[in-house]
Amino acid sequence: MREGPYAIIGNSRYVDELLEDVSGEKLTGLKTTDIFTLEEVALSRNSAKEAVNGVEQAIFDEIVKHKKAPLMLGGEHSITLGAVKALKKKYKDLSVLQFDAHTDLMNEYEGSKFSHACVMRRILGQKIPTVHIGIRNMNTEIEDYLKKDPKQEKNIYFAPGLPGADEVAGKISKNVYLTFDLDAFDPSIMPSVGTPEPGGLLWNETVEFIENISRKVNIVGADVVELMPIPGLHAPDFLAAKLAYRIILAILNGKK
Repeated sequence: MREGPYAIIGNSRYVDELLEDVSGEKLTGLKTTDIFTLEEVALSRNSAKEAVNGVEQAIFDEIVKHKKAPLMLGGEHSITLGAVKALKKKYKDLSVLQFDAHTDLMNEYEGSKFSHACVMRRILGQKIPTVHIGIRNMNTEIEDYLKKDPKQEKNIYFAPGLPGADEVAGKISKNVYLTFDLDAFDPSIMPSVGTPEPGGLLWNETVEFIENISRKVNIVGADVVELMPIPGLHAPDFLAAKLAYRIILAILNGKK
């Protein structure tokens, strides 16, 4: 997965639609300096917790303090926790909208509470409301956990298909962080992930939903994670780059 961000950035040069918003209208007043790529952040290798804390510090110091909206590229889904914690310092009513084949609500995975399989559990531990979309695989530990929290259980939407944007907007706050694990997509269009699950989301319905939800909430940050490039297969990398662009447009659309 370490090559995922490079693949997205490399393929982004071929995506030529950033000057139009999601309705097809031309964006005006957008300067090249409004969107920029920071240098890769060097994270601690001592522990996953230290790495997450490094993400939090980088996002806050380099982006939040400068009144910018972060779009992170991964790589490991655990980076989401760092960005969410950084944005929570600015937006007290922050909530998270997760696209994923898995809820990532395990308490611990492979000896770590900061694994990609635990990231949403740690976010809920920060008292941050979350909604999960595209889910199609849960183990008994998570099922038991949700039985103790019926309200959170109602915030899980299983694929195939998507809920209505109005319904989802009613379960999250005004300021929203959008995290997109690429295995939310069906493997027929996104095979380049570590844990592909059949029966996933498709492109048009997903982009339409992101467009619609961006008109109802304020997307203050986002990430696209878990890309695992397959040598010689470039279509999934391009899809990930195009998704990143569509999320940028959704952020801009919400601020119009």
